[in-house]
Amino acid sequence: MPWRRSVRGRLTAWYTLWLTVPLAALALLSYGIFAGALVARTDGFLADALTVFQNELMVERRVHPDPAEALATTVREVRFQDLAIVILTPQGKVVAGSGRPPLDWLAVLGAHPIPEPRAFTVETAEGGLRLRLQPLPLGDELFVLAGVYPLQEVEATLRRIRTLFFLLIPLMVSLAAVGGWFLARRSFRPVQAMAARAAEISARTLHERLPVESDDELGDLARVLNGLLDRLEEAFQRQRRFVADASHELRSPAAVLRSEAEVTLSQPHRSEEEYREALGVIREAARRLGKVVDDLFLLARMDEGHPVMMAEALYLDDVVRETARAARPLAEERGVGLEVKEIVEAPLKGDADLLSRLLMNLLDNAVRYAPPGTTVEVSLREGEGGYELEVVDAGPGIPQEAQGQLFQRFFRVEKGRTRAVRSLTGGAGLGLAIGRRIAEMHGGVLHLAESRPGRTVFRLWLPEEGDRG
Repeated sequence: MPWRRSVRGRLTAWYTLWLTVPLAALALLSYGIFAGALVARTDGFLADALTVFQNELMVERRVHPDPAEALATTVREVRFQDLAIVILTPQGKVVAGSGRPPLDWLAVLGAHPIPEPRAFTVETAEGGLRLRLQPLPLGDELFVLAGVYPLQEVEATLRRIRTLFFLLIPLMVSLAAVGGWFLARRSFRPVQAMAARAAEISARTLHERLPVESDDELGDLARVLNGLLDRLEEAFQRQRRFVADASHELRSPAAVLRSEAEVTLSQPHRSEEEYREALGVIREAARRLGKVVDDLFLLARMDEGHPVMMAEALYLDDVVRETARAARPLAEERGVGLEVKEIVEAPLKGDADLLSRLLMNLLDNAVRYAPPGTTVEVSLREGEGGYELEVVDAGPGIPQEAQGQLFQRFFRVEKGRTRAVRSLTGGAGLGLAIGRRIAEMHGGVLHLAESRPGRTVFRLWLPEEGDRG
């Protein structure tokens, strides 16, 4: 059905249903209470009338000792509108009465014996009758005093109430349904506007936002979705920059490979020395190209949540010593010293290869930007709840405006820190981004602790337990 596919239709249907049920229950309860009140009022009238009849009968007994004559006189003198008073024997024979209702009195008394007064309703072809029976002792004899009152007026009143309910409840429900439909339509109008605008937004128009037309829950929803679009736009822009930067980084070594091969092959004969020189250039370009591809692959796996960390028990101090030993040849080539100063025993659980890669990125940056004749210092000490590793160099420092972008992918500070010719990590601007992701996978934090001319400090904190990935 069409309304099932419409939130407005379902809301209106549920609203109508939940309004109909209480209204119907209220109508039934009101009708029952009103009907009971009318019957109770009739019973009260019957009880009062029969009491008056009995009192008058006691007076007539003083004048007419004969019970039959006293009954006949009282019946003639005590009359009530629409009320029939009948005196019966216990066997159902009519002794006297002001009316002769069409009743089988023997059957009535058989179904309702009279040890005490009682009232009940009897249905006849002419309509319902309300009866009240009570014992009537006269001398040595026992009679039954019966009051019979027709319920046509009560039934007519109840019929009018039923008609009123049957007319008013559907009318009220219909009006409520129409009002609920228009209210839902008006309430969902901002949703339709947001849906129409969202359908127009594509990858090329991510700068557009959903309209915020109110300060209610729908307005909050629009603001949340706009925040999502902000993050999506930022992610798309970051992805575009990533693709552009990756293309740029891959283009340079690829161009070197192509140009060197073309130059080498441009002449039919070259010397062995020329071939070796060309192959050396090609090898260096291929090494750099492979390093960039490896870094990109690692970042892609990290971003997609693939497990890249093999956690095992290790000693971080061993990783620091081995990585520093591997970085010393590059430091000596640059004329820079590399000294492991303070170091403590640091058992934890993590991936030794990834942690070594993180530290190598830090050492590579420090060695490349440290002036010749200075020393890069590495220290490992116990910190609050974990271990703190610091790499300090005496380079020119990182400009203040560049420090906030330092851990972005492909970001390089070309102005403040001169790039070296050779690098252990490729020099594509991915080292610090990868290092921070490795630290986060181990539950740690990597940040720039200090940077000024003559002193730059990168600090890594790792928890003792490690392996938070």
